[in-house]
Amino acid sequence: MHQFKWALTGVAIAALSACNGGSSNDTNTIPNGTTLKVALLETTDIHQNLLSYNYYSLTPDTTLGLERTSALANAARAENANTVLLDDGDNIQGSLLGDFQAQASPITCSSTLALHKVMNYMKYDGGGLGNHEFNYGLDFLAQVTNTDMGLVDVKKPSNCGAPNYPLVLSNVEGVSSKSPIFKPYAIISKNFTATKPDGQAVSVKFNVGIMSFVPPQIMDWDAKNLAGKVVVNGVVESANKYIPEIRSKGADIVVALSHGGLDASPYSPKMENGSYHLAGTGIDALLIGHSHLIFPKGKETGAAGIDGSFMAVKAAAPAGAVDEIKGLVNGVPTVMAQSWGRRLGIIQMTFVYQDGKWVQQKDKVNVESRGFKYTDGTTIVATDAAVAPLIDTEHKATIAYASQSLGTTTDFQMSAYFALVGDVTAIQIVNQAQQDYVKNIIATSTDPTLASYKNIPVLSTSAPFKAGRNGATDFTDVAPAATPTSTVALQVRNPGDLYVFSNNNLQAVKIKGSDLKAWLEVVAKQFAQIDPTQTTEQDLVPSYSTIFNFDVFYADNNGLKYQFDVTKPIGSRVVNLTYNATPIADSADFIVATNDFRAGGNLIPALDGSTRIIKSPDANQTIVSDYIKKQGTLTLAKNGSARPWSFVPVTTAGPVVLRVQPGKLAVAQNLGLTRITSEGALDASGFAKYAVNLSK
Repeated sequence: MHQFKWALTGVAIAALSACNGGSSNDTNTIPNGTTLKVALLETTDIHQNLLSYNYYSLTPDTTLGLERTSALANAARAENANTVLLDDGDNIQGSLLGDFQAQASPITCSSTLALHKVMNYMKYDGGGLGNHEFNYGLDFLAQVTNTDMGLVDVKKPSNCGAPNYPLVLSNVEGVSSKSPIFKPYAIISKNFTATKPDGQAVSVKFNVGIMSFVPPQIMDWDAKNLAGKVVVNGVVESANKYIPEIRSKGADIVVALSHGGLDASPYSPKMENGSYHLAGTGIDALLIGHSHLIFPKGKETGAAGIDGSFMAVKAAAPAGAVDEIKGLVNGVPTVMAQSWGRRLGIIQMTFVYQDGKWVQQKDKVNVESRGFKYTDGTTIVATDAAVAPLIDTEHKATIAYASQSLGTTTDFQMSAYFALVGDVTAIQIVNQAQQDYVKNIIATSTDPTLASYKNIPVLSTSAPFKAGRNGATDFTDVAPAATPTSTVALQVRNPGDLYVFSNNNLQAVKIKGSDLKAWLEVVAKQFAQIDPTQTTEQDLVPSYSTIFNFDVFYADNNGLKYQFDVTKPIGSRVVNLTYNATPIADSADFIVATNDFRAGGNLIPALDGSTRIIKSPDANQTIVSDYIKKQGTLTLAKNGSARPWSFVPVTTAGPVVLRVQPGKLAVAQNLGLTRITSEGALDASGFAKYAVNLSK
């Protein structure tokens, strides 16, 4: 019955938008040679960043916000008479506003998410889902999208506040129903203005078919919400299933909304970033997300270059398959509009009407990932003034929630500015909280298996989640007191700054020493391979796109030590790995406190779910909050001075740099990070280049 319901919906949409045997127009009124220009507009990875405001620092931030993206969309619509505004997912989670509306003060069915209020105002035409849409559970997702998923164990909503545009998802089905939990596709019928060969304007109907895909890894990342309820199919298989059906029902073009980046390695139905392979399925346009990157290269004056990970994809793909200037992947126009509302993707396409069909003119495609400074490279686009009043109540309530007190500190600035050169001030407190939690479970457990682990060392690991991935202002910074005798209140917002993913639950794994070394080798991938003889500048960290994999480990009394030799190739960089000053044997046992994302995420073979020994119902962020409350006052000596890792010293002939937010040299100096020697010029993305002396 559920499957038949979607089929009926698709037929109804097609019937309303198509005529004359599947064509969206009457061939008697549109002469051959009529030209139609269409602009597809994309947002992606908004993550509840609706206003130009940072709820973790409680300060304005002009580098982000859907209220500015709305201004970009208004400008794009003024430039293009025929537009389709689409979204690529990862919207409902990612800021304290999202956590407030989903967890601290869950909205009711009669209310509409602040996010959807803004998107409805912006008049989106359609959207897809991302992996983070599942973080708060299927009941919440069903409610805020007003979707009957056809799952017996998920509440069926009734007329709840929701988006005014179709949401589609093509590769997720119910386990029992074997039917899509959202519509697998939609056909959006638009009345556009075309130009006849004689120059006269003519109104035409143009049907845009959309599909949407999420990474199969949602079954690992959100297993607690999804296991036994849904299955995820491969993106290529799903596309091949629905494309013929979409075209047969009158779609003039088919657009894939792929919440995945580009990966040119051989296709697998399980690959996280399958967008490259979607470009070979016969789609007409590809809107991608998930990686929080820019594609193609920005056109504004002084635009930053393409992220190194995209260049690696280009190098791995056949020659010409990835064009980072024109925005083409296997000849398909492709755009990624970064994240947090910081860009608007624009694909301008031209069609000519020939024998009852719109034929794309592939030599007249223009693809742009447009940023806030698109006009001259300097001026930041103003906000759309209509957005803020729409969500003023939610905004103020989130600020009040974020300001609630947890504890205090006097001398302790917890920051991630220099986490990539050894600073742990924003990481150690997370690791201490996780370790304390796991040790208490093992010490008090009546389970004989857990009790048998009491003599195994418990380590903890966490990453500097906010360390540049989303731009030069995206760094954790919980500031210290103004003077040594004053105190700073630690607030609800601070654990969210330290551990941004409120949906992660704590888990623990039991691994071997060989697994620990393999884990650290993956961590070391974050660094470039440094050539000591090179005289030109080398970037120590070419890309922050995988910063969430930079796991930093912690042991009691700073007992775990390890070094990275960044002159070595990937896979052979970890040296001098010791525990309590003794080299770690491959056969040694360790328990590691981590999160569910990592424990079953296949970062290394041992993290396939089989080594899990603790699956906690408690969120890592909550555990950090509770630990801060228990500690009362945090100090640098007790909670932020353990430095488990360092670089193998090497003298380089030329400069090595680390890109960090400008104006933070004093932070490095106050921490005694002597390998940071000076602050240099800004790059095109607004990062300052700090000189790194790897010999120290």
